[in-house]
Amino acid sequence: MKSMIDELWYGNVSPMDDTRNNTEEMKELMSYIARHQEELMATLTDEQKAIFEKFDDCWSEYARKEEKAIFSYAFKLGARLTMEVQTDEE
Repeated sequence: MKSMIDELWYGNVSPMDDTRNNTEEMKELMSYIARHQEELMATLTDEQKAIFEKFDDCWSEYARKEEKAIFSYAFKLGARLTMEVQTDEE
């Protein structure tokens, strides 16, 4: 069995690359988002487009930070559960 620590070290496992957005439901939602964004952009002035792009950039940065925080929390929770199972004296 391969060591997960080794796999992480050598870059063979990248949690950031596996975003789990490849389900049919997620693909459908992404399609809707893209379509609605195109429709919205077609109705905006240049100034409004610039504001919307800033909003979109901020939202993307927030989502990346949120994903990182969730990953960190879930990893720590999993480690704590593993420790509890290993030290359970019942």
